[in-house]
Amino acid sequence: MTDIPDVAALLDHTVTALGGTRRDGQVEMATAVAAAIDDEKHLAVQAGTGTGKSLAYLVPSIRHAVESNDTVVVSTATIALQRQLTERDLPRLSTALTTPLGREPQFAILKGRANYLCLNKVHSDVADEPESELFDAFELSRTGREVTRLREWTSDTETGDRDDLPQGVSDRSWRQVSVTSRECLGANACPYSEDCFAEIARRKAAASDVIVTNHAMLAIDAMSPATILPEHKVVVIDEAHELVDRITSVTTEEISAANVSQVARRLGKLVSDETADALVGAGEQLGELLEDAQNGEWIRLPGGAGEILASLRDRLWNARSEIGPAKPGTDPEAAAARQMAMSSADSLHDTVVRVLAMFDERDITKRFDVVWKSVDDFRNNTRHTLRIAPLSVAGLLRTSLFTDSTVVLTSATLTVGGNFDALARTWGLQPHGDDPEGAGWRGLDAGSPFDYGRSAILYVADRLPPPGRDGIAPATLDQMAEMMTAAGGRTLGLFSSMRAAKEATEKLRDRVDFPILCQGDDATSTLITKFADDEETCLFGTLSLWQGVDVPGPSLRLVMIDRIPFPRPDDPLLSARQRDVDARGGNGFLTVSANHAALLLAQGAGRLLRSTSDRGVVAVLDPRLATARYGGYLMAGLPPFWKTRDPNAVVAALARLASS
Repeated sequence: MTDIPDVAALLDHTVTALGGTRRDGQVEMATAVAAAIDDEKHLAVQAGTGTGKSLAYLVPSIRHAVESNDTVVVSTATIALQRQLTERDLPRLSTALTTPLGREPQFAILKGRANYLCLNKVHSDVADEPESELFDAFELSRTGREVTRLREWTSDTETGDRDDLPQGVSDRSWRQVSVTSRECLGANACPYSEDCFAEIARRKAAASDVIVTNHAMLAIDAMSPATILPEHKVVVIDEAHELVDRITSVTTEEISAANVSQVARRLGKLVSDETADALVGAGEQLGELLEDAQNGEWIRLPGGAGEILASLRDRLWNARSEIGPAKPGTDPEAAAARQMAMSSADSLHDTVVRVLAMFDERDITKRFDVVWKSVDDFRNNTRHTLRIAPLSVAGLLRTSLFTDSTVVLTSATLTVGGNFDALARTWGLQPHGDDPEGAGWRGLDAGSPFDYGRSAILYVADRLPPPGRDGIAPATLDQMAEMMTAAGGRTLGLFSSMRAAKEATEKLRDRVDFPILCQGDDATSTLITKFADDEETCLFGTLSLWQGVDVPGPSLRLVMIDRIPFPRPDDPLLSARQRDVDARGGNGFLTVSANHAALLLAQGAGRLLRSTSDRGVVAVLDPRLATARYGGYLMAGLPPFWKTRDPNAVVAALARLASS
């Protein structure tokens, strides 16, 4: 179609139809996205809160899809943004653009198969056996009630999508009525394929102009030999600052005695007693090994580990081979049980092989994975687990995502140290350096409608003691109480650990005259609602609050950050990545730890201004931001707030805001 208006005209039409006003940053971003699609050149866009970035990438994406009859994939990190796009932005956009585009644009949401009810599993008795060592009688009873409710919901739901369930259920309960892609019988073998919720979602997606999915699905699509997402040439990645972490999570595998026990239970009568007993024995050996092994990264295999893992690998392979092909006429229930057993055996076998293969490479600088042992607590039960994750996902992204598609990456926080290069490296893109044109991608900071210098103060407490391991210093608690009192409550406290958040909550509740909510007291969404609804209420918490709070208006006037959010020094994966950069002649601390802290610090500071009328203070109570050599690097990623190190000026400003 050649008579479709250009992107600028479509954006003007849309903004007018939706009752909005023109925003220069939004126009600049939309124009850049359109150019990237036309030129087939990747684009990274930092678009601050209030820019209207969703419209800025959706309008050119929809125009391209309608004009070229090509599907555009939009990937997000969070369910909240998925819902915003599919329940608010895209329906309104579709209506607004129908006339100028000549037809109504179509959109769909597509998730991994495990997010949908499996009708074959619901209508059969195939279910995971309970892990008796982890679940007490009360827990099993609750699971039974939830599964009953899920079975009843099957007849009411049109989507079978877990996120559409009116009241949530535990992961364990959901696994009783869902399957992974490896456990699925396949459309040709399943008696419910025509009504399958996952297949219906895929068929709808294949006929859509825009598909909304998530970063995990992008990773699965990139790694899978099968086609999961419909053919596409353009991908928009929103919340792109989380892309690497989400891809890493999908590509991380684990091995534990409980894993082996579950595989053995699923194999059941499909293998001989001798084969099942051998596998159980291998699992017991693994459990003893992991209990005795030290926590943290494994640079080399502990004594006896190679033999135990090799034995487990071989016994899993023997069990898998013994199952054999399905006989003609096998009933669906038996076929489903067989598929689940084979899938679990295959998955665990492949993970063991991956671990052993990594240690076959003696040179640690040539390894592509990181292996570590951790201890997890489940309801006072301890599980010792071996995990393996990729040292980097840059290669995966470079060879799959960026080779096959034109990619637009956007977020409110993408620049670190004043440019996009730090994140570009983690995505597998060549840093701009001295040759932006030769890098194959463009970076754009679309700005923000906020007047940061007039709207907010950045206070760096250079006179406080540096944070240590002995809890929050008395002087820091004094300053917290003074600022909170001046603000009249209205405080979001962002802490580096749950222990620090709870300590501050307990000690400050006796010193201030307004409620302090702490993450963990209730569901996080409920706490955020209470915080937003009562202007005097304060909310303290950790990681999810650094990125998950959107409270415009007078309920939030002060964001307190207890310390620079560096990753834990005992984080095995980030420590290995830092060591790898050092070994290659780079600065591992700056590349890994400082970049991690800079992005999170910018996300935390971004909680303050959520509308153009918001005012307040971001207080960083860690003097290292002012005194350490890396402080300027971290500050370069923050919005251009008015800056001060004077606590009296901050208290006076907060008091003026409170009185107004």
